[in-house]
Amino acid sequence: MPFLGQDWRSPGWSWIKTEDGWKRIEFYGNELRDNNNGIDLEELCDENKENLFTGNVCEVVAKKRKKDLYNNNTKSQFVYQEKWIYVQKESTRERHGYCTLGEAFNRLDFSSATQDIQRFTYVAKLLQLIARSQLPSLSGAAQKNYFNVLEKIVRKVLEDHHNPRLIKELLQDLSSTLCILTRGMGKSVLVGNINIWVCRLETILNWQQQLNNLQIPKQLSNGMTLRDLPLDMQNNILYKFSDACDIINLGQATPTLHMLSEDRRLWKKLCQFHFAEKQFCRHLILSERGHVDWKVMYFTLQKYYPKREQYGDTLHFCRHCSILFWKDSGHPCTANDPDNCLMPVSPQHFIDLFKF
Repeated sequence: MPFLGQDWRSPGWSWIKTEDGWKRIEFYGNELRDNNNGIDLEELCDENKENLFTGNVCEVVAKKRKKDLYNNNTKSQFVYQEKWIYVQKESTRERHGYCTLGEAFNRLDFSSATQDIQRFTYVAKLLQLIARSQLPSLSGAAQKNYFNVLEKIVRKVLEDHHNPRLIKELLQDLSSTLCILTRGMGKSVLVGNINIWVCRLETILNWQQQLNNLQIPKQLSNGMTLRDLPLDMQNNILYKFSDACDIINLGQATPTLHMLSEDRRLWKKLCQFHFAEKQFCRHLILSERGHVDWKVMYFTLQKYYPKREQYGDTLHFCRHCSILFWKDSGHPCTANDPDNCLMPVSPQHFIDLFKF
């Protein structure tokens, strides 16, 4: 299959689907030429008489202004539609270089993913893992994008009070890592000026203070509340939780919910969801009556083994095309059965894809 581009080794032009069919995204050269024609060399010299531009110097300045105007117009006219990235780990004849973690972070549109409630937890967990171990590997552009996404997440939590505990843990890990890296700049490799990182650390500490002072207002409602539901329905709601902290916090709402949150069968099911049967035998804890204390076992097991991760929406990796993408955005797959080639990607797996 030939490449539709100026060079047969290039990936081809960028195309966009419209009602009239596929159209190639291109720069509007005529408009650029019209704008550039408005720049007169004599006018440039007249405007800069105080700088005494003469001869070749004035001509160089005029060319630079034309180039800057062309670049500015070009950036404003270019429309980037793709929200997937080809994961490349080595150079080939057709593709030179390789894909980095920062490039993938910039291309996969995490900024808009923070506004999706199904992707919010996934993006927050990914930011947390990057904060723990991958900050030195981010380029300058990736750092800027990382902190822009982080700022949007913090603002969203402050506005709608959604999952503040997760973001507090994220900021705590990020501030701890930055404190270690900024104190030992001679031993670590952080891209950027040390003053920029110190300023970012101060911003993070300010966000932590705002989250600690966050007061969730009590919602007044004249309709049916959780306590008005039948006992069986309240019990079923508790069984849908996969986080122990959420169960404990909900149990503090009413005496009835507290009684349901202490049920042995609830904690047994939670242990079976996150851990394997072999792990139970190694850390078996019995109560005074000789029964298994599943609540204590859960908090004991999570110290030794990772918990099972659960997200509303995740990134997917196509084994046939080696492309990483959000499932609803899709990608140009050439496989006969694309669905069998898809593999969900956890946040840790996302980072492992870019370890060379």
